Amino acid sequence: MKTLLFTLFTLLTPIAPVHAQDWALGGFDPVGYQAEGRAVPGRNDISTLWQGMVWHFATVENRAMFEADPRSYAPGLNGLCPVALSRGRSIPGDPRHFVIVGQRVYLLGSDDNQRSFMQDPRSILMEARKVWASLQ
Repeated sequence: MKTLLFTLFTLLTPIAPVHAQDWALGGFDPVGYQAEGRAVPGRNDISTLWQGMVWHFATVENRAMFEADPRSYAPGLNGLCPVALSRGRSIPGDPRHFVIVGQRVYLLGSDDNQRSFMQDPRSILMEARKVWASLQ
């Protein structure tokens, strides 16, 4: 019995990380950032596919809001950290570290980057947008 369980575990383990790579925002609800002002974990049973990624939501209502206008809820700069971009580096932001500027959510790479961003958000965003545009 132990051998059977070990074999099943070994066979199924590699599948989980591959599947998780397709999860947008690490499974956090993109609507939650604006609606609740915090990173809200999404549920596995409430999701949608957009731009090749699986987006998870805390509620069916949040999913409906996202599906009606996904670009409004997707993070700015395609989820790249604006502080890193402003320094010429293309580094994905961490969905647990974010800021909302206007109606747009930006993901930051770390607590340090979040503090740096808050010191001069306008200049950092302007520079980050220039670098991001050059990457497109």
